Amino acid sequence: MALKKTYLKNGSQCKVTFRIPSELGKKASQAAVVGEFNGWDSTAWPMKRLKNGSFSLSMSLPAGRTYQFRYLMDDNTWISEMQADGYAYCSFGDCENSLLTL
Repeated sequence: MALKKTYLKNGSQCKVTFRIPSELGKKASQAAVVGEFNGWDSTAWPMKRLKNGSFSLSMSLPAGRTYQFRYLMDDNTWISEMQADGYAYCSFGDCENSLLTL
């Protein structure tokens, strides 16, 4: 997985690109970024499948916050971001959510 952050000149927003590599993406037909920034709605931010089999999604988020999120593949497989800024325990599913600090 990979995260890319690009801060806008005024510093109030950050463009974040989320990416699931082709090694994992080829195993799924769909993927989404699910987290605090979209109310944990698995249909809100679907990722785009790229020609190489990876998935990607870019969006702008308010800076100055830390968000919890995970990737959801095929509506049944949750994946954490390996390059996250940290991890937070989640009692729902007994797992760790990825942290994105902007």
